[in-house]
Amino acid sequence: MQSYTIGRAARLLGVSPDTARRWADAGRIATRRDEGGRRVVDGRDLAAFSVELARSDGADEETPHTSVRNAFPGIVTAIKLGDVAAQVEIQAGPHRLVSLLTREAVEELGLEVGVEATARVKSTNVHIDRT
Repeated sequence: MQSYTIGRAARLLGVSPDTARRWADAGRIATRRDEGGRRVVDGRDLAAFSVELARSDGADEETPHTSVRNAFPGIVTAIKLGDVAAQVEIQAGPHRLVSLLTREAVEELGLEVGVEATARVKSTNVHIDRT
């Protein structure tokens, strides 16, 4: 069976390794020691926990109501403004997302490099929410 180190499990869950360690210490994620003494999570346990985590995250009152799934919270790393259109880049963990939107939308959202934002991906569209 596939197993994952705490660090790799954290990346797959979209959290810091410290958060994954705290969850493991609290018994939320089952871990065991591998031959090298590292704490690892069995793949089946991680898969079940990731589904549980995704379901519980939907109950967060701060989450905006939207029909767009696949949210990537991150930070704006680049903006290219044209007369009418704009290109916004967001770094969300290991993911770089690029969205083309109107200049007006960028200005209304107050987007600039260093601002926290969420890219929401649906099909081939990337929507940006200022967070």
